[in-house]
Amino acid sequence: VQLVESGGGSVQTGGSLRLSCSISGKTYNSYCMGWFRQAPGEEREGVAAIDSHGNTNYADPVKGRCTISKDNDKNTLALQMDSLEADDTARYYCAASKGGCAGRWLNAREYNRWGQGTQVTVSS
Repeated sequence: VQLVESGGGSVQTGGSLRLSCSISGKTYNSYCMGWFRQAPGEEREGVAAIDSHGNTNYADPVKGRCTISKDNDKNTLALQMDSLEADDTARYYCAASKGGCAGRWLNAREYNRWGQGTQVTVSS
């Protein structure tokens, strides 16, 4: 599975961005897919994840502001981010892990396929 992110950029506080991850690989539908972010000097942290059944899990800081979705026909994973805050500034990564999400949801160490990331900058 190869992953390529797009859609990052600079927005003002309260704005929205939609990140997209293009996925190649025949069996991606059976993967646990997630979005992670890493700010300078910080550890990579989970943002949202979705399993093959469409079940989702969100980190507390983004609950109610972000929506993860996937389009199996277009082989894409998306993250809609609304009401962005300065603390959302980070590089965002798409990630995949073969199998279900049980036991791994937002744990970056459990994912073994990563994209190169896309930068999100939120300013006031």
